[in-house]
Amino acid sequence: MSWNVYVTREVAGEAIDLLRKKCETVDVNGEDRSLTKEELIQALTKRDGVLSMATDPVDDEVLVAAQTAGVRIFANCAVGYDNIDVAAATKRGIMITNTPGVLTDATADLAWGLLFAVARRVVSSDRFLRAGKWRGFSPTLFLGSDITGKILGVIGAGRIGTAMALRSGAFGMTVLYTDPRPSTTLEERLGARRVDFHTLLRQADFVSIHVALSSETRHLIGKDELSLMKPTAYLINTSRGPVVDEKALLDALRAKVIAGAALDVYEYEPELTPGLIELDNVVLIPHIGSATTETRAKMALLAAENLLAGLQGHRPPNLVNDDVWKRS
Repeated sequence: MSWNVYVTREVAGEAIDLLRKKCETVDVNGEDRSLTKEELIQALTKRDGVLSMATDPVDDEVLVAAQTAGVRIFANCAVGYDNIDVAAATKRGIMITNTPGVLTDATADLAWGLLFAVARRVVSSDRFLRAGKWRGFSPTLFLGSDITGKILGVIGAGRIGTAMALRSGAFGMTVLYTDPRPSTTLEERLGARRVDFHTLLRQADFVSIHVALSSETRHLIGKDELSLMKPTAYLINTSRGPVVDEKALLDALRAKVIAGAALDVYEYEPELTPGLIELDNVVLIPHIGSATTETRAKMALLAAENLLAGLQGHRPPNLVNDDVWKRS
């Protein structure tokens, strides 16, 4: 086919090969960094479709340029699409897709990795040993928190939140969750209780966040919410950085309002709030929730399949803005 597509970042697996088999031209950003908005606009010239990343700033200015260039679809290689102005894309008749499902297990697994790391002080004790400070066993060295039998609070019982909660069964945990809709899966399989947001914060020993970023969830966790948590509780965030007020979290960690936090995402990525990196009661990793070879390859392939479906005149399987399809 004569389609001309652009991929904003090198991706794992067979996605690029698939696109090259089906399209006349496939150009890929060859630099190991995200494009600026200006670079993205420049790359849109005479494109039919774009395979984009969660870090690409697809706002109305970009979408105006995309519409002018003839772009019909942005296939976002992520489950989240808060980087895209979906309303503006819909207004301009541009399809937006995402990659749900394929990254559920990898992200849920990582949330547990963070939970264990912060509760058992894995990172700080690793640094301690590597620095040559260990002088032998001590009964009070790097005391952490038990996990088995504790209370897990899950904010958002979607795919990833549900998968994360289900893994708690191996540790005999009580599960509380908050979500606009009841979860039959969690209630039947775990005996989980759906509670209001503030009750969850007050009662949970571990609070794991699994919500999409929106105007309603921005700074969902701030000073007031952190003050409701137990001083022995831990906060885990693998959703989106701005869901947590990072300055408020920094202050809470410094003052020991909560015992600790573990973060995969940040409010101003890739920048961190000054002072956060200096604390020992927070585990910090660079947005790797879905970063397994298998999962990232599946995500890229699904994004490519979404892109090709849209270009072929079919409804993409993971279309976010269905109104565009209805109007076509």
